[in-house]
Amino acid sequence: MSYNWQHTNWPNFTYELTPATEKNLFAFAERIGRVSGLLEGLNEATKMETVIEMMVSEAVKTSEIEGEYISRRDVKSSIRNNLGLSISKEQVNDKRAEGAAALMLLVRDHYLEPLSEEMLFEWHEALMVGDRHIKKGAWRTHKEPMQVVSGPIGKQKVHYEAPPSAQVPKEMKAFIKWFNDTAPDGKNDIGKPSIRSALAHVYFESIHPFEDGNGRIGRAISEKALSQGVGRPILLSLSAAIEEKRNDYYDALNAAQHTLDATAWVEYFVQTCLDAQIQAEEKINFTLKKTKLFDRFENDMNERQLKVVRRMLEDGTDSFEGGMTAKKYMVITKASRATATRDLQELADMKVLIQEGAGRSVRYKVNLGR
Repeated sequence: MSYNWQHTNWPNFTYELTPATEKNLFAFAERIGRVSGLLEGLNEATKMETVIEMMVSEAVKTSEIEGEYISRRDVKSSIRNNLGLSISKEQVNDKRAEGAAALMLLVRDHYLEPLSEEMLFEWHEALMVGDRHIKKGAWRTHKEPMQVVSGPIGKQKVHYEAPPSAQVPKEMKAFIKWFNDTAPDGKNDIGKPSIRSALAHVYFESIHPFEDGNGRIGRAISEKALSQGVGRPILLSLSAAIEEKRNDYYDALNAAQHTLDATAWVEYFVQTCLDAQIQAEEKINFTLKKTKLFDRFENDMNERQLKVVRRMLEDGTDSFEGGMTAKKYMVITKASRATATRDLQELADMKVLIQEGAGRSVRYKVNLGR
């Protein structure tokens, strides 16, 4: 079975706009405008919190797609440290989280700049900080094939094999030129951000130029393409949308890497961009509700209650898994059972929390429906 880079016309991807793709392109553009409007209505502190939460989500989810689970708190602390938002530097224990956070900031801060080899190397060095076994900030050079495989040792299935390492410098030079030429106002401007993002991703992933981190760098490139297309750092998490249906992503990418007809891949990716934009809109609305909640009740809650409610809202729209119980409250605040029960009942009476169940099965969730 041949791969796309082995075709005579490589890397000239072709595609047709299906009715579904055209519909989603329109919906994506419409929601971009809606999100911009929502952002304009936020004060600067809330706007910054929203941006940070989106970067945290992207950093965490892009790692999860690759089977790595990094500390959400460490990612957020690292971003806040780099932005100078912490009075005293927050402790970051997870080097992988630090690297993922650094990549998010680099992509966001320099979205308008043309792509370059130096930029990609800087991204890779940032992402792979602390990893002593990976060649960082350089194209792969190993002679053995770069393969995407699955299955147990001895029974592996090869899904894809990238171009030999010796070809990578030439392939990446062509890719970087293509990316810059297809940018807004470039000589081959594609015009539709999500289509350019889709093609950039499958093109880069097909070359697979680094020893490790190709998926995460590839999704960062897609984010850069979207940001350039809308004229501002894009406020969404592609990886969060991809990770929800991870198998669909790998199936679509695998199919796309065997052909230069990118119609099916573009249809999949444009839908994913739309899904990510919808999720971003939900996250902004969540942030607005959370801000209103604290504006109204912050002065009425004691330190224990504030700590717990903030913890319950830490993971965004997912809230606190399983709801809050007196036992969990005791663990978080080190309070006695009597104090935990009383504090929770007070929060329920204030309508900050909603009580569900009764007796030993009673639990609470944050009331954002206002």
